[in-house]
Amino acid sequence: MKALVIEKPGQAVIKDVAYPKPGRGEVTVKVNQVGICGTDVHIYKGEFLSPYPIIPGHEFSGVIHEIGEDVPEYVTGERVAVDPSLFCGKCSYCLTNRGNHCENWGALGNTVDGSMAEYVKVPYENLVRIPDDMSDAEGAFIEPLACVVYAMHRLKLKVGDQVLLFGAGAMGQQLIQALKTAGASQLVVVDLSVEKLAMANEWGASHTFTSDKLDEVRELQPRGFDIVVDATGIPEVIEQAITFTGPVGKYLQFGVTPSDAFIKLNPFDLYHKDWTLLGTMAINHTFIPAFNWIKEKRIDVKPLVSKTISLEDTISFLEGPRDPNLLKVQIKI
Repeated sequence: MKALVIEKPGQAVIKDVAYPKPGRGEVTVKVNQVGICGTDVHIYKGEFLSPYPIIPGHEFSGVIHEIGEDVPEYVTGERVAVDPSLFCGKCSYCLTNRGNHCENWGALGNTVDGSMAEYVKVPYENLVRIPDDMSDAEGAFIEPLACVVYAMHRLKLKVGDQVLLFGAGAMGQQLIQALKTAGASQLVVVDLSVEKLAMANEWGASHTFTSDKLDEVRELQPRGFDIVVDATGIPEVIEQAITFTGPVGKYLQFGVTPSDAFIKLNPFDLYHKDWTLLGTMAINHTFIPAFNWIKEKRIDVKPLVSKTISLEDTISFLEGPRDPNLLKVQIKI
């Protein structure tokens, strides 16, 4: 079968690889649509924890192609999306609902071969059937939205909280919809792109600013915001963003940075302002809630697909540079 393989950091090729025949408890999915995640770019650049060579891709939908032994209920031809999480289910973290920190953590497209290929094999427990009125593109968006759901679980936003979000890309646009739905009052969004900020306004941002207008942002809340979220993953942005957190406020790091990045933080501010600093690593049993959100049309992801490309075009996309106005780019297999 044809697959995109990252041989080593900075080197990706399209090549024929062995068809992934399903084992016991597994199914092989014929991939239809794959989203390109920022993590895939980090893997390409050698900035993540992935082994090499690896087939990336963890946001995807497709059709069941072959079923292994001891797989109940499913039949070939069913349309599915797949939770990429590979938790052991036995360690102390898994047994205390912290599977995203499993001692044997793995994920399709991150630690084992993923979906930027014609076929991928997966544990049947990770399958979710998608209805006829859900497109392949929407099905491939369940995983990124599951990251947003986990972030919302971490935040525990209160109705009326005043929120500042840095980054209005594909993840930021989902966060805007989620934060509005959860009850944010003032919802301020900062980004470089005027086009992305216009979309943020459509989804419910109360104020939008380009990143050269941070003085105006501070004037809105001189003492800081109840919640500040970074969805850029850019260390220089993060260092500034934290300073907008108000007394007894929460700061959430949502964007993925390079693994060797560092920022400066004033520990007196952390102490004196009673800050809570939160991370949100991937997804944690949030795939089905995200599926339900899309199925019931509470979150609209369709307008977030800026472009659909071929597997062959993906190499040049990974190499960059990229259009800053793009939101989600997906691959049609």
